[in-house]
Amino acid sequence: MNFRLALLLAVGAAPAIAASCESLASLSLPDTTITKVENVSETPAHCRVAATLKPSSDSDIKIEVWMPLSGWNGKFQAVGNGGWSGAIASGAMAEALKDGYATSSTDTGHEGGSASFALGHPEKLIDYAYRSEHEMTVKAKAIIAAFYGREPKYSYWNGCSAGGKQALKEAQRFPDDFDGIIAGAPGNNWTGRAIYSMWVAQALHNDAASYIPQEKYPLIHNAVLEACDALDGVRDGLIEDPTRCHFDPKVLECKSGDGPACLTRPQVEAARKIYSGAINPGTKQQIFPGLEPGSELRWDVLGSARPFGIGNDFFKYVVFKDPSWDYRTLDFDRDAALAEETDGGLIDAKDTNLKPFFSHGGKLIQYHGWSDWQISPLNSVHYYETVVETLGGAGTVQNSYRLFMVPGMGHCGSGEGPNRFDKVGALEHWVEQGNAPAQIIASSADGKRTRPLCPYPQVAKYKGSGSTDDAANFTCARP
Repeated sequence: MNFRLALLLAVGAAPAIAASCESLASLSLPDTTITKVENVSETPAHCRVAATLKPSSDSDIKIEVWMPLSGWNGKFQAVGNGGWSGAIASGAMAEALKDGYATSSTDTGHEGGSASFALGHPEKLIDYAYRSEHEMTVKAKAIIAAFYGREPKYSYWNGCSAGGKQALKEAQRFPDDFDGIIAGAPGNNWTGRAIYSMWVAQALHNDAASYIPQEKYPLIHNAVLEACDALDGVRDGLIEDPTRCHFDPKVLECKSGDGPACLTRPQVEAARKIYSGAINPGTKQQIFPGLEPGSELRWDVLGSARPFGIGNDFFKYVVFKDPSWDYRTLDFDRDAALAEETDGGLIDAKDTNLKPFFSHGGKLIQYHGWSDWQISPLNSVHYYETVVETLGGAGTVQNSYRLFMVPGMGHCGSGEGPNRFDKVGALEHWVEQGNAPAQIIASSADGKRTRPLCPYPQVAKYKGSGSTDDAANFTCARP
């Protein structure tokens, strides 16, 4: 029996609901209009509350709060968004509800998946950047307390990608909002990721000869595995630590012309740029790290015929405020600095002083797939390492913050490696029982392969005998 199920059964006789769902329609909260309340019969049955929040004169933040009608586990889980996130994350809410949580989500103050809402609306950009998440959290807790007659005993945030950025922003800016936070593949360096996505677009499209067609991705990926799969002592189609893989795509360069089994010289240079990350041409310093070896099968996300929409929108609507802006005009010396200056820490969540969050017992689990094809996994490594540096060493930080790098996993999931794991259960154990996760077991979608995920900088090392598809035959150790 897993930890969350045991807790659910333990609170099966939860306190009686203090108010009817319908009565919440008249609940009065600051800057809040309750727009809908209803009893929803779908399993699990719950009270659904929709509201609009207006913390500024130009705000129009939609939120929903779902509360189990029976079997409430006494806790609250807020769920994050993706991209420019103009919609309620109902799927993630449904998962939290099934685990007995009262749960909430926000549309971050606008509709749709574009950043066009920000043009001429600075207050809406603030809502997206951080205010909507905090306001939702405060109001959701109040609605939950009104319904059940008591506040949630524990509050958690669970998000990936933009939701991972939101997670870190909450820990940094509103350290008392949550007891535990899950930050998956966080886009916390929003400006850096946007710059890098334009770097890839230029590398592949400024010269037609540089474009790498999707048909060649398996060619590059297989060459990477041939070069680096065995570096961890196990040939299993996974690269445990891609930072040890020093693959040069030049080994695939065509001897003459072009063909399906090789890369032209311009394609070799484009692939090198994808791996290298965005480089300032003046200072030669890296602006944002590149994708890691192992990510090649989904290079189409950043390397399709169109520039990556999330990054393109950032420059169009936030930096240059010009919907007709052309990514080919980006200057990586001048405009990278302009992007950083324009954001000024608004969307970015790079503050490394997490001491206020840790001081009240807050716990943070961050995870990132080593084969992430959208946000460089080294972004997570760099953030973790700078927090360690800021707060005086890994020994102190690991009491409150652990990073799990996932071999073979893509962006927030999928990929060739085991990528299903109970991060919420691990966080609950840590927050509620004080048991820091020494490892988290991940499994493949078909359940045929398991592997321990280890707290960075540890990696999973094969013990030397037994099936390499069984997590029991690996141990977490320093590289």
